Amino acid sequence: MDNLIIFDGVCNLCTFSVRFILQHESAPILHFTPLQSEAGARLLQTYGFDPADAKTFVFIQNGQAYTRSTAALRVAKYLRWPWRGLLIFRVLPSAWRDAVYDVIARNRYRWFGQKEVCMLPTPELRARFVED
Repeated sequence: MDNLIIFDGVCNLCTFSVRFILQHESAPILHFTPLQSEAGARLLQTYGFDPADAKTFVFIQNGQAYTRSTAALRVAKYLRWPWRGLLIFRVLPSAWRDAVYDVIARNRYRWFGQKEVCMLPTPELRARFVED
């Protein structure tokens, strides 16, 4: 499946990000699955990631898996203005962007907390989530 975001379903920051994307995307083209789901774990393994050691979200587009700041900027392309303006950060070297991303990812549970269970989509959004 293309245009798929695999996210940490128990991370408060990650689920907030999914809700933010759903509210601000320019068209309902993106799909989502938590890495804790069977589909998420299987897809992570397919693309060479260990589901038990998730340190980033993964964006699958055109059969290619993107991670870290590159994934975030690829997702930003699907947002409405002014959020699409985040694409300006593509001018920065990926090593710099990823360094900032890594600090946030490493501290996401401490700074934003985590849930006991994965985010459950509302009935109207269920078709946008891969549950397999």
